[in-house]
Amino acid sequence: MLRSLMVDSSKKLILWMLFMLVILFIAGMWILSSLNLNYSEEAISDVRQKQIEETFFNNLNKITQTQTALERYTADLARIGDLFADLYALKSNTEMINTELTELLQTKLNDFVGTSAVGIWFNPDKVNLNGQSISHYVFRDKSSIIKIMADANALPLEQQRWLRLAGIPAAESSIKQRNKIYWTPAYYNDITDSAVLTLVKPILNRQQQVVGYVSTDWEAKQVIDLVSQVSITPNTFALLIDKNKRKLSSLSRLNNEQYAQKIIDSVMSQDFIGLSANRDVTPLAARQKKTRLHTHQFSVEDDNYVLYAATTPAEMLFAVGVPKNEIDAVIAPMRQINQRILIATSIVILLLSIYLVYRIALLMQELQASYTDQLTGLPNRARLLLDLEQNRNSTLILINIDRFRELNSIFGNDCGDAVLQNLTENITTFWEQNNQSNAAKLYRLSGDEFVLLGLSWKREFLTGFLRKLSDFLQEQQLQWRDQDISLTATIGAAEQQNIEPAGQNPPDILISHATAALSIAREQSRNYSIYSSEQDVEQVYEQNLFWARQLKQALQQDRILPWFQPIYDNQSERITKYECLIRMIDSEGKIISPGLFLAIASKLRLDSLLTRVMVEKSFQKFAKLDYEFSINLSYRDLLDTELTQFIFDKLEAYQVGKRLIFEILESDGIDNYNEVRQFIDKAKSFGCKIAIDDFGSGYSNFEHLLRLNVDLIKIDGSLIKNLNDDQSAIVVTRGVVQFARSLGIKTVAEFVHCEAVQNQVRALGIDFSQGAYFSMPQPHLVETQEISQS
Repeated sequence: MLRSLMVDSSKKLILWMLFMLVILFIAGMWILSSLNLNYSEEAISDVRQKQIEETFFNNLNKITQTQTALERYTADLARIGDLFADLYALKSNTEMINTELTELLQTKLNDFVGTSAVGIWFNPDKVNLNGQSISHYVFRDKSSIIKIMADANALPLEQQRWLRLAGIPAAESSIKQRNKIYWTPAYYNDITDSAVLTLVKPILNRQQQVVGYVSTDWEAKQVIDLVSQVSITPNTFALLIDKNKRKLSSLSRLNNEQYAQKIIDSVMSQDFIGLSANRDVTPLAARQKKTRLHTHQFSVEDDNYVLYAATTPAEMLFAVGVPKNEIDAVIAPMRQINQRILIATSIVILLLSIYLVYRIALLMQELQASYTDQLTGLPNRARLLLDLEQNRNSTLILINIDRFRELNSIFGNDCGDAVLQNLTENITTFWEQNNQSNAAKLYRLSGDEFVLLGLSWKREFLTGFLRKLSDFLQEQQLQWRDQDISLTATIGAAEQQNIEPAGQNPPDILISHATAALSIAREQSRNYSIYSSEQDVEQVYEQNLFWARQLKQALQQDRILPWFQPIYDNQSERITKYECLIRMIDSEGKIISPGLFLAIASKLRLDSLLTRVMVEKSFQKFAKLDYEFSINLSYRDLLDTELTQFIFDKLEAYQVGKRLIFEILESDGIDNYNEVRQFIDKAKSFGCKIAIDDFGSGYSNFEHLLRLNVDLIKIDGSLIKNLNDDQSAIVVTRGVVQFARSLGIKTVAEFVHCEAVQNQVRALGIDFSQGAYFSMPQPHLVETQEISQS
């Protein structure tokens, strides 16, 4: 009961551990998936950010290109002003000069779309005509008609509004200042009746002195149209702000003037409005120098915006505002998909985990069943071997029920099962009452064997305990359907002191020792026995292992060979047959007798493979010879359908059936004559003959002759070798020969070892002789003349 509770507790603990592992696994997968989702969102967000930035810089480049073109346009005007300043200084033909300058200005105004006016303004102190200022101003009116204002109609230079707004220094000492193009903030031009931005550049004479200014008016509506083309998301807005923090674009796209004004107020309140002008921005540099890009976040009525801003060559601030939710909109579907994938994955993992736990629970049950005897509930042999492996310092007691097979045959298996179950309970009770150690177990090995395994005990305690256990078992009286059943048992015990290094002996060595002790107890008619090293079981065990290895290596390396012993025809006085006998060659070239390895081959189920080798090599040897030859087959060989089919295939291939004799061992107990007779009949269809080997050594020899349709009998050597001096052997052998002759069966005398025996064989009328007198088995065929010479 305690062991059962411990097993149940261990199973629950293992299942809880598996459950916790599943939870940890799912949690780990959730964390990994979340990290993957965050990484994916960050990656897509970065891609989205780059797309927005790229769009921003593309629009910034358009504005920059337009402003740069205006600056080049204004610089061209300044060069014209420089030229005409020198012409006016000559004071010759001024009327023609005025006309030509006016025409040039009209042409320049037509060349640049979006420019509303151009003008050249000379300083009257530097360049004048009869003391009067020289000014030329060409502009488009509301109807886009070009009009001209010159000299008296134009305001004096010092009264021009753009001159003050441009912020031109009073003293221009440096060349850089004299070549600079100045931008005004947006203002209202009364002449053109429109909002404009004016570009201003000094006019220089040959002495590089400032003698006036050129001006280019850029209509503000052109700025608005340019900025209004910016589109990133549906509710994106764009602004171009001059250096006086006046916006030059509209937010009419938002369709809500109050909301648009709040956005403008929020943008205008940002600190980055004070960014200095960047006159080095070019389309290429804007992409490469991200330091020029400034981002800010702000909120309007709970709506979050991200503002991207950078300065232009005209000391203006270009800003694009994108709603944060529209930036994240590209992430939302992916987040939903990932969440669905995560949930689906978690469900699949959960289901797989449940199935895994279920399968592991079944596996644990199967594993427990594989270590448990189903009938008694005791641990089985597999469990015993594991326990022996873990504890090499043990005492093992093997209990074998006497005549248990007879009990089953008389009363049936149900009775046997009930006996085993009752005996299990009785032994357990006895063990608990008499054992002084708690670390002990009861096992069931096979149908009628139990094992008690405990820690190493003193010999005195073990002997006393075995005596008590034996007395207890001899007194067992069990009931089966009102039938009294008496039981007896034989006990073998073995001890293993943990003296030799761990792993020196296999874990089942104690079982072998206890089995040997039990066998000795039965041989000596005792109830129990304790194994002693003098019984030499270990040496036999080691010998078996050695010959098992030798045999397997010999098969792998083709060191199994047939040797041949001649069979002498006593009528023709010559060799007419050979018996093929198996030999093994060891790794050093020595010949190994079959008596050393055939028993091991049978235990390892390798005897069938050895027979195949003998058949193949013997057939090859005699395929082209006229001699008859014989091969030994055991009863188990005849029942092996694969082996017998192999033999028939080789008979078909080599066509040696008419010279082949199959020798069947008479000492093998034949239970199924039908199958043996089927083999004999088919073999005879190939022309083969059948011989009974070792005839006279068994109890059913005459039945063999009558039922198996044999052609030869080989009289057992135990009779033949004593024919020269044992009258009883002569009488028995004479009876065998006469009986065989009456059935038309030829006879062979084995173990003919001397001339006296051979003479007696001839006198009895035996047809053939075989033995050392003629030749021992040889790797080659011994001819008749060789025997005659010897």
